[in-house]
Amino acid sequence: MMMLESQVTTEAQRDADELEKRGVVGVTIVWADNNGIPRSRTVPVDQFGAAVQRGVGVTPLFAVFDSHDGITFEHGPLSTPSGDIRLVPVSDRAVRLAGQPGFGWVPGRLVEADGSPWPYDQRGVLERQVARGAELGLEFRAGYEIEFQLSKSDDEDGDDGGAPRPVFEGPSYGPAKMLAVDGFAEQLLRDLRANGIRVGQFHGEYGPGQFEFNIAPADPVSAADQQLLARQTVHAAARAHGLRVSFAPLVAAGQVGNGWHLHTSVSRKGANLLSGGRGPSGLTADGSAYLAGLLRDLPAVVAVTAPSVCSLERIRPGFWSGAYTFWGVENREASLRLVPSTPLLGAAHANVELKPSDASANPYLALAVVLAAGIAGIEDGLTPPAPVQEDPGQWSEDRRAAHGIHPLPATAAEQAAALLASQRIRAALGEELTGAFLAVRAADAARAADLDTAEVAHAFRWLY
Repeated sequence: MMMLESQVTTEAQRDADELEKRGVVGVTIVWADNNGIPRSRTVPVDQFGAAVQRGVGVTPLFAVFDSHDGITFEHGPLSTPSGDIRLVPVSDRAVRLAGQPGFGWVPGRLVEADGSPWPYDQRGVLERQVARGAELGLEFRAGYEIEFQLSKSDDEDGDDGGAPRPVFEGPSYGPAKMLAVDGFAEQLLRDLRANGIRVGQFHGEYGPGQFEFNIAPADPVSAADQQLLARQTVHAAARAHGLRVSFAPLVAAGQVGNGWHLHTSVSRKGANLLSGGRGPSGLTADGSAYLAGLLRDLPAVVAVTAPSVCSLERIRPGFWSGAYTFWGVENREASLRLVPSTPLLGAAHANVELKPSDASANPYLALAVVLAAGIAGIEDGLTPPAPVQEDPGQWSEDRRAAHGIHPLPATAAEQAAALLASQRIRAALGEELTGAFLAVRAADAARAADLDTAEVAHAFRWLY
């Protein structure tokens, strides 16, 4: 049952009063556009209740912004500068930012001027898939591994677009790499916790100046909200310590990229369908079907979860980024890596990791298409092929073809074709949003048409 407007306003005012008592002067309302880039409006704290009730006006053309703030008018329904929509804060998700104590943070949803659903609202797309799963008795959990690279804030890129100087150059995964960012790491862990984001681990990653932490699993909408809040938290902690953060899929040519690996699990009546069965590594029949659904629609899914021209430069064989259409059990080269349950970790731990996923994906859309593909697999009773435990990148083309393994789309045009070819993924997004999303992708591709890998990396380095 929906709360009455007066109840919503009263509770929002209560939230605003509490934030103001804690020193907050403004509340930033955040959403992510079709490039995965956070956009926002900030309201004075004493106007937060009014914003919850009536929203804040924004242009509908945010749905057709490209990655570099160009506006494409190639999507017919959004082909003029006219119109207005409302950005409404999801008031029960408001937090005071630990790293920016004068400000609150809250995710927002986009609605029509009269308050009705707007078909381009990405949060609503995910909420519909969660509801669709619930109708089938399915519940989902999702979590992110977030990779990023740190450099000194005063380090200049140079006119040649060369790589920024990493904050640490030396062995990966070791304590010396963490020691190099000791103060930043301490503040980040404190701030994440204060902002309500549970973290499983934090470590120095493989690439130059690269680090990673993982966000504990949550329901899908909360996971997407927390992904946006986490990146804001990282940026604030980095600024406080004279550092600059890049979440870009590829920071510099020749380096490993930043993936935001997306982990999901599916349950029925509290039982994880990815464990306790008779399939490979304990998959149940429905768990196998969920995975098979992801595999069937993988090219279209990845067109949403790794959609930028920078993403395409990151996804390469041999880089653990998932360049081919196959799954494996704990195979880190696989696009879909099954992480099975074990006696030590328990049945709830089992999940499927999607490797080709990064910061250029809108987190709500990324999760929506993953759930849509998995749900369709369960509805259709699919069975996946046998898991592959090798690196197919080392195989011949004939051997890969014999196993039904193909490269993922390698160009923006191929990604668009894959998305258009999947009625299931298009239906999950809706025709209006699919059209806007593809128009934005085409605008990005045109902008990057004459750029080489180094120039693409330079162009996308600081966008996220």
